[in-house]
Amino acid sequence: MTTHHGFPFATPVILASTSPRRRQILDLLGLPFEIIASQAQEVPGEGENAAEYAERAAREKAEEVAHRYPDHLVLGADTVVEIDGKILGKPNSFQEAAAMLRSLGGREHEVHTGLALVGSGQTRTLVDTATVRFLEIDDTTINWYVASGEPMDKAGAYAIQGLGSLLVKGVAGSPHTVIGLPIHRLPELFTAHKVDFLALLANPEISL
Repeated sequence: MTTHHGFPFATPVILASTSPRRRQILDLLGLPFEIIASQAQEVPGEGENAAEYAERAAREKAEEVAHRYPDHLVLGADTVVEIDGKILGKPNSFQEAAAMLRSLGGREHEVHTGLALVGSGQTRTLVDTATVRFLEIDDTTINWYVASGEPMDKAGAYAIQGLGSLLVKGVAGSPHTVIGLPIHRLPELFTAHKVDFLALLANPEISL
């Protein structure tokens, strides 16, 4: 392992997520990273609100991988959709996906994405929230969208970066928060670990 400026982190950064959306975002930024799937479970705790759950799930994902790869910075993320105080996870069936979409139609809901960055036994976390307003959607549209298969592995049963964009009237906040990785919050997380995020992007071959 090599170090940069005395900080004991090897490159690349590890993304503790197999989400293709998060991978695409980090690829776009040019961040040197590899993917190691986390074995942490995603189950809301009793009495835990949506934002708390998103933050804890992100932390547990990152910490589980960091335990196996202690020399690296490990980034975890988790996205939770909330409406009327209820957490909407990933649907388990077409029927559940359709029910979720009906509950969102014509209304606003919140999307919380928790981020966690772990290194040298230290964990930094944050939650970023965006508000999404759906168009009014009828059963024909819902059935078409569910039949596409896109909702089945998405929190809240839609993907704003895909066909689900046809259902969205507007977003208050970062669209990347809704997609699952609020990139505008990454520099502060890395700074908390004394790593210059922009310098890393400019010089991806360096070790941290």
